[in-house]
Amino acid sequence: MQALQNNPSCTAVIGVHRNSEFPIDYQNPESIEACAQALSKEEPFQLIINTIGVLHSEIWSPEKRLDDLKVDQLVELMKINAIGPALTIKHFAKLLDPAHSVMATISAKVGSIEDNRLGGWYSYRASKAALNMFIKTAAIELARSKPNTVLVALHPGTVDSKLSKPFGSNANKRPAYNAAQDILTVIEQLKQGDTGTFLSYTGEKLPW
Repeated sequence: MQALQNNPSCTAVIGVHRNSEFPIDYQNPESIEACAQALSKEEPFQLIINTIGVLHSEIWSPEKRLDDLKVDQLVELMKINAIGPALTIKHFAKLLDPAHSVMATISAKVGSIEDNRLGGWYSYRASKAALNMFIKTAAIELARSKPNTVLVALHPGTVDSKLSKPFGSNANKRPAYNAAQDILTVIEQLKQGDTGTFLSYTGEKLPW
């Protein structure tokens, strides 16, 4: 949010989370539509970025093998990483400026089926792959109903955050503000032909 506030092209920023004035909580899907309706008085929006996602919790971590699969974990990650964002696109796409707008959703490179060479992390990979399919499919529909809107999935890289804290060394993690700036740089360079694509924070096009 700070990176947007510091961007001279941005005139106003509204942050939405579980404790905001108009909250969104993916454990409560009805909150998504309620938030969109509350913010409809502020439309049209030229940019919407969804950064919500979960990798681990206090009671479970990414699976390393098939024997680690648990129904509750699979359902939880699918709900937070795929279903919630899909419903967010459904309700918030209606608020996008038809003249020119971007809706970007944070995905993850490990959600790429083609790029999967290490295995493991079953529920996280599957939920991000499902998210990518939602984005690709929605982009096809919006290309007809909102032809000046760009809908993309973005891989932020490894960021120093609560999500990545238990994994890897800190030396390989970028500060959150730097990651946000990289993402904004990619967004500012988007063209209409980029809608329905999966992009890295470097601007590289990633395989689905």
